[in-house]
Amino acid sequence: MAKLVKIAETKDLTPGQAAAFDLEGQRIALFNVAGTFYAIGDTCPHRGGPLSEGSVAGTTVTCPWHGAEFDLKTGAVLRPPARLGVPSYRVVIDGGDVQIEI
Repeated sequence: MAKLVKIAETKDLTPGQAAAFDLEGQRIALFNVAGTFYAIGDTCPHRGGPLSEGSVAGTTVTCPWHGAEFDLKTGAVLRPPARLGVPSYRVVIDGGDVQIEI
């Protein structure tokens, strides 16, 4: 059964920032894109690059290691060399808390 878990506070990430968190055995990247928060798996399935350190354009993040691109809304791979997407997590803002559904 899915549950909501606090991952951060809205004040922790200003627009344009990202951070990685270890939560219940998963490495999760949290992005603030113009005030909207997105959470996906932080590890690129191609060679393990940290997506939280990648560049963001709109709702696309580019892996800093080999340039694979992922959709921040769905985790889907948009450009190789990665062939598989990453997990995507529903984000809920509750007051100043950022929660994700895991």
